[in-house]
Amino acid sequence: MNDSNRFSQPRSGFGIWLDQHLYSFVSSLGRLVRRPWATVLTIGVMAVAFVLPLGLWLALANVEQFAGDVSDSREIDVFLKLDVPVPRARVLAVQLGGRADVAKVELRTPEQGLAEFRERSGLGASLDALDGNPLPTLLQVTPRGDETGLVAALERLPEADLVQHDAQWRDRLRGWLGFGERLVWVLAALFGIGALLVVGNTVRLDIQSRREEIGVLQLLGATDGFIRRPFIYLGAWYGLVAGAAALGLLVAAAAALQAPLATLAQSYGSRFALAGLDPLRAGAVLAGATVVGWLGAWLVTGHFLRQTRPTAT
Repeated sequence: MNDSNRFSQPRSGFGIWLDQHLYSFVSSLGRLVRRPWATVLTIGVMAVAFVLPLGLWLALANVEQFAGDVSDSREIDVFLKLDVPVPRARVLAVQLGGRADVAKVELRTPEQGLAEFRERSGLGASLDALDGNPLPTLLQVTPRGDETGLVAALERLPEADLVQHDAQWRDRLRGWLGFGERLVWVLAALFGIGALLVVGNTVRLDIQSRREEIGVLQLLGATDGFIRRPFIYLGAWYGLVAGAAALGLLVAAAAALQAPLATLAQSYGSRFALAGLDPLRAGAVLAGATVVGWLGAWLVTGHFLRQTRPTAT
């Protein structure tokens, strides 16, 4: 078979379909470039709509990291009376460790507590002036399962002077974090709808400017999918670029907050640093933003085509 016959053969259906999608993909990007100011305004509004719930979600994630894992920080501090000797405290720790509702017991002697306090407080000279060690022996008990009954049992110990349990604080913090997560989802839905309306209105204006061209294509028998395709790609481009802009805004905001936050954390003796989005979550943001743009263009284009579809006479 010579070259002229080979090239004169009609292309397969898949090849034609692929050519149409590639043309729509490139031409829709060209329409964005040819209207820079309108494109920048649309993408800017969408990026702000994306970045607000994303920023709140990242802030909550960092607050949870700074506060520690509230689900795992369940230790119960049992401060023993000052007259309880260390050997007796060791025996008590072994006895408590044998309980079915106790996962682990850690003994902190008064000497260990004083050394740690001296290191963290920087009051070495003042502590040297004290007559003896005023700190009690501490048992840090890690419960297994529900700790309510265990706390009551520890409070009844004759050697216990104070039982400190942060369950109420943890429950309140968990409640606030849960409320914050729900608020993020509500805001994400609201701002997502706003971004969808923005891209839908932008695509609608583009459709109106090509109304006569679309009418001719419909009279020639073009399918709705063929007419809709370039506008859907246009909406997807809006969403993708807006998602990338939102990620850039998040990075810029984190860079602006990093220095003062590091100073604040250092004052508390912490090395806390803001955690951003990992590549997987950043990719999910880009994919979600693209879907929002695609959906807005699909809805608007479908509505227009239903209103203008030629009818048989």
